[in-house]
Amino acid sequence: MIKDYQSQKELRERYDFCIIGAGPAGITLALRLAGNGRRVLLIEGGGHEYSQPSQTLYNCTSTGMNVYAELTRLRFLGGTSNHWAGRCRPFEKSDFDVAPPVNIPGWPIAFSEIERYLPAAMAIVDLPSDSGFKAINASMDGNDFVADRFLLSPPTRFAQKYAKDLQETEGLDVFINCNCVDLEFDDKTGRIASVVVSDYDRHRERVTAKQFILATGAIENARQLMNSESLASAGVVSKDGFVGRCFMEHLNLDLGTFILGEGQSTEPRQYFTSDAFVAQFQSGKGNVSAALLAQVQAYGRAAAVKDFLENLACDVGLAHKIDFITRFNCPGDGVITTLIEQFPNRNSRLTLLEERDALGMRKVNIHWELAPEDRHTIKSIGLEVAKCFAETGLGFVKLDEYVYDAAVPLKVAPHAHHMGTTRMASTPESGVVDENCKVFGTDNLYVAGSSVFATAGASNPTMPLIQLALRLADHLNHQGGPASRYS
Repeated sequence: MIKDYQSQKELRERYDFCIIGAGPAGITLALRLAGNGRRVLLIEGGGHEYSQPSQTLYNCTSTGMNVYAELTRLRFLGGTSNHWAGRCRPFEKSDFDVAPPVNIPGWPIAFSEIERYLPAAMAIVDLPSDSGFKAINASMDGNDFVADRFLLSPPTRFAQKYAKDLQETEGLDVFINCNCVDLEFDDKTGRIASVVVSDYDRHRERVTAKQFILATGAIENARQLMNSESLASAGVVSKDGFVGRCFMEHLNLDLGTFILGEGQSTEPRQYFTSDAFVAQFQSGKGNVSAALLAQVQAYGRAAAVKDFLENLACDVGLAHKIDFITRFNCPGDGVITTLIEQFPNRNSRLTLLEERDALGMRKVNIHWELAPEDRHTIKSIGLEVAKCFAETGLGFVKLDEYVYDAAVPLKVAPHAHHMGTTRMASTPESGVVDENCKVFGTDNLYVAGSSVFATAGASNPTMPLIQLALRLADHLNHQGGPASRYS
């Protein structure tokens, strides 16, 4: 049953599971757990539709590279699936087998732990089961790049597709406009005793459950943990720990431009770094897209229009795209763009601000920072792409200067793939959650979503985060004992 907490204060006395956040991860977990006979509460801070009061609660500041965090998330039922483009790609086996070349460990679980959930995840986002969809797992045959392969979900809008299930699944209570504003930790038991929820008028009450799951996205998952004074006083969250650290994005930048070779197909091309390439260069992974642009004239009134666009772009953060347009006039010119892996970096992180939002929670600053190893990845991929274009007769590439000269500032934009702020690890010395997504130092607090990613890979995160949510649901169903019959 879906109820509006703003007008219906009808929470039950106690639940088996309380899930905070109704995006793809939260909805997947709620339906799997309730379907197994559990009493489940799913709370969503936003409503059925976009609203400014809800969206404003995502406001944050940014230092380092701009993440545009307030523009790349949606705070209402269904979460960011409401503007998801639908691109799906699974992680690679090597993402789990090969540790990142930084002083932070990789995944503590094997690739098989999420691979087995791929068919179920495909069904959730409406991908055909007979597509043969799987990780590329490029062989170590010496090739630098392989043809990339991904599938497109319709895309699945979780609030719409699962509306009937959310409304009718027995044992599942869904409350919209119900904001979690505190996690109350009992140091004596090592458990979250309750969470405090609030409507937009700051009417508050406590929710009790056996188990609690944060599923609010990589920024908000960390923010919820950092805002809990009881978790901080118990040392579960500390300034020196990993909560909020290792914020990762996929790097969206123009590697350069190209002129297509004579007789070559004008169709767009997608390439992916092979395992052999990553091993040879000790680099990250990346998708490389090459496409032609139509002719853009640069004389007369068109020049004035370009000047206007350039000035406007500086204000809205699109300068690197407009810059490309202003430099090209020939139908045969093309651009090479990327989706490149970022390595975990302790200095790329969220920190609490003194300023509070309308519900009284402290806001956060996001400091998005790259490491030298990330610049090495960009340079390695760029140089090898240019080399392969020339050697195969595909065309001639002119790399942007920042690709091969680390002294030149990058023109990089985010892909809206927020990851890593509550990373999975073997020990609390290198992460926030254990291999079962349980927060270190607690007995009943779990995290779902891409914030638990130990490494980012170069895959769009929706598919693997759903796989991990299914894995977590299985774990919780198997270890939770008999289903409760709370009224």
